[in-house]
Amino acid sequence: MKFTQLRGTMFRGTFFTRWVMGLCLLSLSGCGPFKREELVQEIIKEDPGFAQVLDKHKELSSRIATYERELELKRSTVDRKIAQLHQELAEAAKVAKQKISEVKRLINPDRIRLEQALSLASKELRIKQTQRSEQGRSIAKLRKVVEDKNTAWDSKTKAQQKTQLEEMIQDSQRLDREITSLREHIRRLKLKLLLIKI
Repeated sequence: MKFTQLRGTMFRGTFFTRWVMGLCLLSLSGCGPFKREELVQEIIKEDPGFAQVLDKHKELSSRIATYERELELKRSTVDRKIAQLHQELAEAAKVAKQKISEVKRLINPDRIRLEQALSLASKELRIKQTQRSEQGRSIAKLRKVVEDKNTAWDSKTKAQQKTQLEEMIQDSQRLDREITSLREHIRRLKLKLLLIKI
């Protein structure tokens, strides 16, 4: 009795090994489903209980295939939505750029006015700075002559030169105040341009 059971077990084991190897060969050689079915029938004939394993395998394979189809369908749907969103975004960007351009044109008059004022103020500042520099040199020369004790001037001429020097100094101080005021004006103009920058 034991010998018979052992022999049957060995036979089934050997046959099962051959079946597995046969499946491997089929998968490698690319044989069609017809030969696979022959192997299935052969296995079930020798081991009817293995039909449950095959049914389970078939069910699970079918479930996996269903999940893969669902995933592919979802991927296709998402891809279509992404393409549509890209198109909508491109159209929205085009419309937004047009609106932004129109709004910028509304602020242009103010910006141009401030830029023109800044240009004029900067030009005026350069002129006054040049005047102040030249006047500074003239004051230095006149002061040197007035303070020189060896200068052959009479008292009236010397008084006139001192008066002229004082007037030049007062004028230079006026220029300094105007230059300071212009610099502040230019600073405010630049700030205004910065505040309306879009």
